[in-house]
Amino acid sequence: MKISESKIFILSGLVNIIAILILSRFFTNQYIPKYDAIVMSNFGLLMIVLWGFAYISVAKSYKKVKWIVAVFAIEKLIYALIWLNWRLQNNLSPIFEKDVMAGIFYSIYGINDTIFFIFFSMVFIKLFRNKAI
Repeated sequence: MKISESKIFILSGLVNIIAILILSRFFTNQYIPKYDAIVMSNFGLLMIVLWGFAYISVAKSYKKVKWIVAVFAIEKLIYALIWLNWRLQNNLSPIFEKDVMAGIFYSIYGINDTIFFIFFSMVFIKLFRNKAI
């Protein structure tokens, strides 16, 4: 079964929105901001939700906005690299001991960003090569 690219744009947005809202307990989880106060502050988490809405907003018209798709890929790459650097410098055990939701968040967010970086990059490359679009 092949899933359309439009549906993957929607999925990427929903993952951002739903994961942040659930794992941050609607921005009341004190431990996510505690372990990365700059990137994952409540403001940072809100911006991740906003990115999710941006992905969904172009789901039906992404072929007409290839440069926005490139921006999405770069944004996902940045988050993936920030996560990788964070993981190399931090231990998840104390986070899981304090809060399982924060532990899950820090365990998976970079994997999610890497997967969608690859997706957005592939879509952009396909659109860039297709001069008719």
